[in-house]
Amino acid sequence: MGMTQQAAPAVPAPPAPGRKETDGRTTQQPLPLRLLARPEIGVFLGAVAVYIFFLVAAPPVREGSAMANILYQSSTIGIMALPVALLMIGGEFDLSSGVAVVTSALTASMLAYQLTLNVWMGVIVALLVSLAVGFFNGWMVVRTGLPSFLVTLGTFLILQGANLAVTKLVTGNVATDDISSMDGFDQARKVFASSFQVGGVTVKITIVYWLVFAALATWVLLRTKYGNWIFAVGGNKESARAVGVPVTFTKISLFMLVGFGAWFVGMHQLFSFNTVQSGEGVGQELIYISAAVIGGCLLTGGAGSAIGPVFGAFMFGMVQQGIVYANWNPDWFKAFLGVMLLGAVLINLWVQRTATRR
Repeated sequence: MGMTQQAAPAVPAPPAPGRKETDGRTTQQPLPLRLLARPEIGVFLGAVAVYIFFLVAAPPVREGSAMANILYQSSTIGIMALPVALLMIGGEFDLSSGVAVVTSALTASMLAYQLTLNVWMGVIVALLVSLAVGFFNGWMVVRTGLPSFLVTLGTFLILQGANLAVTKLVTGNVATDDISSMDGFDQARKVFASSFQVGGVTVKITIVYWLVFAALATWVLLRTKYGNWIFAVGGNKESARAVGVPVTFTKISLFMLVGFGAWFVGMHQLFSFNTVQSGEGVGQELIYISAAVIGGCLLTGGAGSAIGPVFGAFMFGMVQQGIVYANWNPDWFKAFLGVMLLGAVLINLWVQRTATRR
């Protein structure tokens, strides 16, 4: 009986040196396509375009002092746009953020002045009030299941009315009294509203805070467990809860983070101008949300970055100050913002579709 000879199993050849082995199921996309997939690339291109436009249309923008003013205007928007963006990534909105800034400033000013306290006491109480407003918004959203749009719209109306009514009741006017002569004012101004010189140009401290907060928010989103929780609850809170993500804590803490931002900006306004107008802040919430949306944060939640809103806020500051330096009618500001918002959304949509299709 003859023996049947079996063929030896084939041995795969080793990969060539320096060549990365793939199994055919995944491919490494080129760098340009990977950059297009980033949520902030669209607003970066838009910010560059707006900057170049005003460099040509408004020659004073080329001066260092003008750019310092633009960055300052951007920082007052950007500091609030950052926590608003994180909240949007977490799947929620806060329509009370604009008037909450004024509530914080009014609280600190009236408490210190009417009770003749050191202004730092007013600052601390104002922080507690701002965090309490944020906690209330978050607790109502997670407890009732109502859309955050409705809950914070109610808070917006409550704060708007209370700001005006309480201020008139306490001071007899629509603005608070000047607190510049009170104990602790100079120290508080150094923290919240000081400035310094760089090459002969005056730079506001809020620009530094803005960039530091942006770097911190980026680190939190990309390098911490809490950042993963934010993306998870914004994408699908039920799935996030099923895998152990503390949904209630994450959402409430995000609303409180917006409260912290409102307190910080409110303190800057108070110690910059020594007094506060109780009717201000209305409409600013739309600016903050728009800066986040322009920066690549999806309205549906679960996607976005902290760098994108930085460029979004810069675009707003660039347009707001650029119109002044170009000697145009400032009434066109809101029209420019509307065009800028629609343009940025369309660019972001095109970028996302291009990255996905490729």
